[in-house]
Amino acid sequence: MNIAIFGSCVSRDTCEFIPGANVLEYVARQSVTSLISPHGDRDVDISGLESPFQTRMVESDLLGSGADRVISHNKEIDVVLIDLVDERRGFWLFPDSTTITNSLEIESCGAADWAVGQGAELIEFATERHFEAWKHGFELLVTKLRDAQMWDRTILLDIEWARVFSGSLYPANETIAKLGRRWRQAQRGIRNAERQLSSGHGVSSAWKQLWNLKPTDAEEFADRAVRANHEYVRYRDFARSMVAATVTRESWELRINGDHKWGPQPFHYRDGDYKSVVESILVLYQGAPWK
Repeated sequence: MNIAIFGSCVSRDTCEFIPGANVLEYVARQSVTSLISPHGDRDVDISGLESPFQTRMVESDLLGSGADRVISHNKEIDVVLIDLVDERRGFWLFPDSTTITNSLEIESCGAADWAVGQGAELIEFATERHFEAWKHGFELLVTKLRDAQMWDRTILLDIEWARVFSGSLYPANETIAKLGRRWRQAQRGIRNAERQLSSGHGVSSAWKQLWNLKPTDAEEFADRAVRANHEYVRYRDFARSMVAATVTRESWELRINGDHKWGPQPFHYRDGDYKSVVESILVLYQGAPWK
């Protein structure tokens, strides 16, 4: 199966579980807003990027060439996979109305600081301004796929972020889950305070340990997932209304893979989760009218 991706590691990691998958094009680190008014690469220094892949992705974003890259393979592609995860960091809006995706790569190479110096404004994900700009960009992506007769080969991976690690139970009741977290935090704070006192520290230090607790990784990931899943709702609803086919997984069906090769994240799932998504993709593909 020949595949093109406009999305993130969610789609790319899924492809690793598709038998015989051949990813001919992978457009990552690029918001669909870059399709409308890309900034261009004339004055942006990205020499600090560490790999050819990072450079290629950022250059494509600067030129807004993601859709064209996918379409260039239209005679070879069996399936186009789209996901929305790379929208999460927003985009930079310059005074001349051009944009750059606020990817981790743009930040790491110093281009984000440069953008601020050029008067660019960060349009944050889930704000009204971001959503409206994103809708226009997504509409343009769909239009380009339609014109290239690739729309009916496009599948949206509508996958929520996982809230809990592999092996953990999904909270059946939010109120009880919150109370349980507070209890565990209190117990952790008491243990930390006791360690401070037994080590000869004063009561003041122990008191700080009792109340100034940092969240655990599990708690932090859970909070990020809850927030992201809420913020993505209207994006997912709009995208589903525009594409020909969708594979959906809700948070309660998914788990964070603590041993994922790219590290634990709410959008890095268990092998079984990817395999489940692949099964749904293959059902859609096998019953597709274009075959």
